[in-house]
Amino acid sequence: MRLLIKNGNILSTEGEYKSDIYVEGEKIVAIGKDLNYDADQIVDATGKYVFPGGVDEHVHYGSFGTLDFNTSNAPVVGGTTTIVDFPNQIEGRSIRDSVNAANEKAKDVAMVDYAFHGMVMYPTEDLFDEILTLPDAGISTIKFFMAYKGTPYMVNDDWIFRALQVAKEAGVTVFLHAENGELVSLLQKQLISEGKTDPIYHAASRPPIVEAEATRRAIYMAELADSPLFFVHVSTKESMEAIRDAYESGLSIYGETCTHYLTLTEESLAKPNFEGAKFVCSPALRKEEHVDALWQAVQKGWLKAVGSDHAANVGGFEVDKKKGIHDFTKIPNGCPSAQDRLALLWTYGVETKKITKEKFVELFATNPAKVVGLPGKGQIAIGYDADIVIFDPEYRGKITVEESYHQSDYNTFEGMEMIGRPEKVYLRGQLTAENGKFVGRKGQGKYIKAKPYGLCYDEFKEKEAVDEYAANNLSLQGSVKS
Repeated sequence: MRLLIKNGNILSTEGEYKSDIYVEGEKIVAIGKDLNYDADQIVDATGKYVFPGGVDEHVHYGSFGTLDFNTSNAPVVGGTTTIVDFPNQIEGRSIRDSVNAANEKAKDVAMVDYAFHGMVMYPTEDLFDEILTLPDAGISTIKFFMAYKGTPYMVNDDWIFRALQVAKEAGVTVFLHAENGELVSLLQKQLISEGKTDPIYHAASRPPIVEAEATRRAIYMAELADSPLFFVHVSTKESMEAIRDAYESGLSIYGETCTHYLTLTEESLAKPNFEGAKFVCSPALRKEEHVDALWQAVQKGWLKAVGSDHAANVGGFEVDKKKGIHDFTKIPNGCPSAQDRLALLWTYGVETKKITKEKFVELFATNPAKVVGLPGKGQIAIGYDADIVIFDPEYRGKITVEESYHQSDYNTFEGMEMIGRPEKVYLRGQLTAENGKFVGRKGQGKYIKAKPYGLCYDEFKEKEAVDEYAANNLSLQGSVKS
């Protein structure tokens, strides 16, 4: 298939320019003005923006009791062409085996390209040897939880610290869910004992301070281990500032936030008739001041990416969420959101001038690909995969469950305004979504093996080189003096 996209306004992290794109097979072959190739299909993108297909570094398909890859057409309809999933570690199995099991479920089913993070739930001494070999299996990131006391998800600090010590030797990036699980558990019990059972108390049980404390504690661990660290779904001003300050002090500390923390507040949890349960996720939604601070953080580059943290519960609202109708601690976490990431970033970020178009591309596609180490993804560049979005900025609509491919009985962002929409979405050169409809095929997604030493190692490696040079130079000076 030879595809020529003409006259589009191409968006990149560096700026905007009018140009043509020529695709042969699955790759971008040429970019330039007035390209003249004998193409099988010519698409006129006049008046449209053209940018790389999104990379969503934070999704849950089939873990946490969520819907599986049979619903993976949702992200591509929304302009995301690559997702990175968190498969649960299987008890008694290694990280690599658990990822392989997840891949068996995804292949011939996934409708979007995909990669996997490792997720540590049953750590043993074998973990530290395995971390060194994960890049050989295409796994460049591993996630730990400091939350969910009483479940296999919560991992003690000593395991996290030792993993940080080892991971840097292999270029593996440690991802961390930072909440003080001990305090959350205690607060939950106290609130329930007081008869405070409604969804709004989910936020009260996970106040900003429990995230801020865990974030600072983890930064100290990373500093002691002399290792990079990446925080997932940052939701508070205090946590963001701790990450920012650590980075600006010379540490390789990074983080992401998610679309719901940029567009919703904890008021959603107080909706009547138990509707607030639809917005239960962890960390909890926050007050407006945190929303404002996070927008500033993504524009300034203090947080490097925006994921969806997509988690569509199998039973949706009517079955799963209502399990907690008399006890908020029994409400399953998760919000269906993979399809709406682009719409929310553009409508409530670019259109309101909270972020620039260049920053949008960086947060939506380029940086997530770099953080995970996904070759050929996240940019419109020669030799890269032809994952391309042709975006109509004139479209006006609303986000609705009826237009969603999440296969959930509700939409987290129901009724919210949508300015602009992907007119065409190409996955490796193949038209896969058009005007809000999936036109691809089941199983078209490809497993992408991640490479080690992602974005979080960029300045870490430079620092190591400087330190080594300084040490060698000092040694040389000592020799000369002697």
